[in-house]
Amino acid sequence: MPKNKGKGGKNRRRGKNENETEKRELVFKEDGQEYAQVTKMLGNGRLEAMCFDGSKRLCHIRGKLRKKVWINQGDIILIGLRDYQDAKADVILKYTPDEARNLKTYGEFPETVRINEVVTFVDEGMDDDIEFGDELSDEGDEGDMVDNI
Repeated sequence: MPKNKGKGGKNRRRGKNENETEKRELVFKEDGQEYAQVTKMLGNGRLEAMCFDGSKRLCHIRGKLRKKVWINQGDIILIGLRDYQDAKADVILKYTPDEARNLKTYGEFPETVRINEVVTFVDEGMDDDIEFGDELSDEGDEGDMVDNI
């Protein structure tokens, strides 16, 4: 059998995610850029996003982000607008939820935007009075039900 001459396996080739704990500077939009929220993932490096200027655009995830930054539905992104196609754009950057909250406090987003916030449950015991009507009796009906199916 041949000896492996590489420097490690699949994980080594994939690379380490070293910059996940490092804080980065907050990037604001410039001319020709817009903030958007992902509404639908389409596959093949494309997504549908609702821009904060009120239009819905088909966006293309550029190669630098494609396999390194995972974008999901509901994420806040920065897109670069195209001069020649208004209905299409390119994803430049994905904001973390903390960065998106900071941008919202700076007044960059409309107040109606829902950022991926942790859902807090309402008071305990709120669902105690819910009853389900499909309870089975403990009698011998269960065999009959199986036969009917």
